[in-house]
Amino acid sequence: MRAGPGSRGWLLFLRFGLAGLVNAGFGYTVFALLVLAGAWPGAALVGATIAGVAFNFQTSRYLVFRSSGRVLRFVAVYVAVLALNWVTLRALQWCGLPDLVSQALLTLPMAAAAFLGQQTFVFGQPGEPI
Repeated sequence: MRAGPGSRGWLLFLRFGLAGLVNAGFGYTVFALLVLAGAWPGAALVGATIAGVAFNFQTSRYLVFRSSGRVLRFVAVYVAVLALNWVTLRALQWCGLPDLVSQALLTLPMAAAAFLGQQTFVFGQPGEPI
């Protein structure tokens, strides 16, 4: 049975969800290891983001969008997501939430923001030039 045009969006969403779980787990693990090693949460966030960008570009490129993409645009999307993450992490810390809980709450919303940026600015629609 061949997938129809309407199923393409669902397949993209499924691939994003699976790759997103792997990417989120990777990013949170790096963040947690850095915090537990004594790093300041802001520095841990930057370190986890840098490591995550390299890892995520490959999973997004090969597993989700199946497109070559544009690495500089990918980095720009992640800089924007990092800024948003930083502001919201600080806000949650100001509200009294612990660092690890705050970042755990932000992981999925930041992944969604990254997906939208990637789909719009980096990879375009599957099979379409950007």
